[in-house]
Amino acid sequence: MIGFGPHLMVDGYEANYETLASVEAITEFLDNLPKEIGMTKIMPPYVFKYDGGDKPEDWGVSGFVIIAESHISIHTFPEKQYFSIDIFSCKEFDMDKAVEIIKEYFGTDKLEIRTTNRGTEFPRDIGIAASITGAQRSRLV
Repeated sequence: MIGFGPHLMVDGYEANYETLASVEAITEFLDNLPKEIGMTKIMPPYVFKYDGGDKPEDWGVSGFVIIAESHISIHTFPEKQYFSIDIFSCKEFDMDKAVEIIKEYFGTDKLEIRTTNRGTEFPRDIGIAASITGAQRSRLV
């Protein structure tokens, strides 16, 4: 793998209101997902309800869980039947499996899915990175 790692971004529409509105459901989702996709949870999920501030219809539940490989976060907007999830990892993972779990858990097939690779110049192996950098620098002289 080149770079630091993959980042999966999922926006969900027409999702289950009760799931989106529940601190307990979001906590359960963040508690179980890491193991289901081969990640290592290193702390319990932190989940809270937001009242929407100046826009009461924007209330929802937000949370994250730190994994050894990076993090998973979620923001829900129950009144809009919408959620956004980010899964960022320093190791490859089965993105298709993660998407299927998300679809099933939130009761929707209406998803926008984006992926990217983060840190494309991240030195995964410091020895290899040093030799490449050294070779590049010697060509500049």
